[in-house]
Amino acid sequence: MSFRNPTPTVDIIIELSDRPHRPIILIERKNPPFGWAIPGGFVDYGESVETAARREAKEEVSLDIQLIEQFQVYSDPNRDPRQHTLSIVFIATANGEPQAADDAKNIGVFYLWDTPKNLCFDHDKILQDYWHYRNDGIRPRIV
Repeated sequence: MSFRNPTPTVDIIIELSDRPHRPIILIERKNPPFGWAIPGGFVDYGESVETAARREAKEEVSLDIQLIEQFQVYSDPNRDPRQHTLSIVFIATANGEPQAADDAKNIGVFYLWDTPKNLCFDHDKILQDYWHYRNDGIRPRIV
C-alpha cells in the first residue's frame, strides 16, 4: 500500500533585531512561482525542521539566525501551486546585512506598513497573522 503525504517545508519570519521597529526580510523568488516570499524551503530527509530553518535562512539571506519560537503550521492543500505542502513557520531574529543567495533573486527589508502586495503562496495570510500576533499578542485562530 502506498500513501501520499504533504511535503514538509519551513518558512522563517526573520526580524532584524539590530534595526528600529524590527523589520522583516522577504526574498524575491527567482523560480516559479514568482513574487515576494518569506525565506524558507523544503525539509530534507533526515533533517529536523529547526535545522532546515537555519539552513534555508543561511542559503537564501546569508545570515545566521536565532530561532525564537515556532509560530504556526499552515497546511491548506492549495497553498503551493506546485504540490501539497505543509509549512512550519518560525519566528527568528538576526543581525547584519542580508544578501540574496540560492533561489533568491532579490532581497528586501520590510516594515508592516510597506510589505509588498505580490506575495507568493499563502504568505499574505501568514504575514497578516504574524503582524497581528506581534502587535496584539494574539495567535491565529485555528479554523
